[in-house]
Order: sequence, then structure tokens, then C-alpha cells
Amino acid sequence: MSIDGRHDIEGLQRIGAIVAEARDAMGARVAPGVTTAELDAIGREILDRQGARSAPQLAYGFPGTTCISVNDDIAHGIPSSQRVLREGDLVNIDVSAELDGYWADTGASFAVGTVSVQSAQLLKATRQALQDAMEQATAGVPMHNIGRAVERRAKRCGFRVVRNLCGHGVGRYIHEDPQVPNTFEPRNRMLLKEGWVITIEPFLTTRATTAVTAPDGWTLRTPDGSRGAQFEHTMIITRDRPIVVT
Repeated sequence: MSIDGRHDIEGLQRIGAIVAEARDAMGARVAPGVTTAELDAIGREILDRQGARSAPQLAYGFPGTTCISVNDDIAHGIPSSQRVLREGDLVNIDVSAELDGYWADTGASFAVGTVSVQSAQLLKATRQALQDAMEQATAGVPMHNIGRAVERRAKRCGFRVVRNLCGHGVGRYIHEDPQVPNTFEPRNRMLLKEGWVITIEPFLTTRATTAVTAPDGWTLRTPDGSRGAQFEHTMIITRDRPIVVT
């Protein structure tokens, strides 16, 4: 999507605020003994109250309102009453939704109780990778600067980037062009354009550089059991700093 005026910005900001509210409310309830289904119910209540519709349900028939992934499950995890969070886990909460024809997508990873030093460092590095990448998100800047910023932060902190997961266009649908890679691809000559609506969402892990699909057909996990983290914002590209709607 490319915005076509103030009405588009306001529409994106409305749905962005809703998914951000759900993300933060769910994150505030993360604790040992809580199930991922209980977290999902919090997100569902907020979306329903605001009149928004779950993007993964609407677009793909996903069996949950939000995606909740634990430890080596790094994306698209199905909320379940059988998945109980335990001390030391890492949990990723990804909330995306539609309202009045506008779509927004956001995510964050959280520590469950006290986590290992490595897990805490992974969270910090992934959050910083998002911030580093967003500093490159300016009209006229090469798209590959985003991936280069993510890779540099990961390498500096001793972590790996999942190469087959990336950000994307959003706004009129949940997944649109262009793809926003988390790795430096020098042959990608695309320049960011003013008005584009995109997500930036680095996925960092302790070892893995790819994600594979679990037997449930939805969950993406690391093939070697290594832990991952993700942080994500939806934003509008401008000639200056992006307008972050989530």
C-alpha cells in the first residue's frame, strides 16, 4: 500500500493502535503458568471490543486470533490451552488485524519470569535490530540497508538472522509487496518510496538461519531447537523518520 492522503494515515493509525494495545495487554499477562490460549483470549477481547478482525483468521483461516510462539517455535504458533508458559521461556506475540479496510501488523517477544543471560541478550539484540533497521527506513534509501542493519546488529551481539523470514508490505491486506529482507542483498536495488506502508520484523536466533514448518502446518520453528525472538512494527515511509503506527 502507498498512502493517498491524511485519511489513509488516520485509518492506519486507528488499526495500528488497536493491535498495539492487544500486543501490550497480552505481554503484560505473560507469566509462568499462563497458557497461550489465555493470552490469545485477551487479544480476541480487545479486537472484538474495537470492532477489528483478526488478520490471520480473515486472510488464511488461522486457528487462533493471534500468533503465539514459544522458544524454538518462532512464528505462527497456534494458541493452545495445552501450551503452558514456564519459567525461563521466551514467548513471541504477533498481533495483526483489519478495521475499515486498513490492516496493521505488530509483534514482540517477552521473557517468562527469569530467563538465561543468553535469552535476555537475544531479546535485547532483536529489539535493537528493529530500531537499527528503522533508522534506515527513509524514502530514497536502498531497501538492502534495512537487512544490512539487522545483520550487523546480530553479528555484533553473537546471534544469527533467520534468512527465510522477512518484513513485508501491509495496509490493504496482511501481506503485500514489497518483501523487506532481514539480510543484506546487494543485488536488491529497490529504493524505499515515500508513502509506502511496510513492516520491519527481524528474527534473530541463537544458532539457526532458517525456519521450517512444523507438522501442524502453521507453526514455523528452528530446525535445531535453538531459540528465537522477533520484534515488529508497521510504519509509513516518509522523507524523514517513518510514521510508526503500531
